[in-house]
Amino acid sequence: MDIARIVPEYHITLDPITGIVAEEREDLIMFSLVPIENQLDILEDVADDLINSLTPDKPLLSSYAGREDASRIAGFYANLFYGLVIGLVIAFMAAMMIIKMRGGL
Repeated sequence: MDIARIVPEYHITLDPITGIVAEEREDLIMFSLVPIENQLDILEDVADDLINSLTPDKPLLSSYAGREDASRIAGFYANLFYGLVIGLVIAFMAAMMIIKMRGGL
């Protein structure tokens, strides 16, 4: 919170954000929060990126442009692969059960 001293001799200040003119008091300590606001902006971006990582169609903070659907496409192909492998294992087991029931091999 930055303030402008209008009349330093009489300790009159102006808050430029709200437009309030007030008397400066010696029993109050005021700190500038501008450096903390910059750190909070960075923290807010990281928190938004964490939330965006939960949905596959949102862009991530450190990703290149045009990579919004990369997680969705990668998930599709990974699930396709795992489904194929599990399906082949089940088909192999079913074939072995059929062969064993017929008395083959």
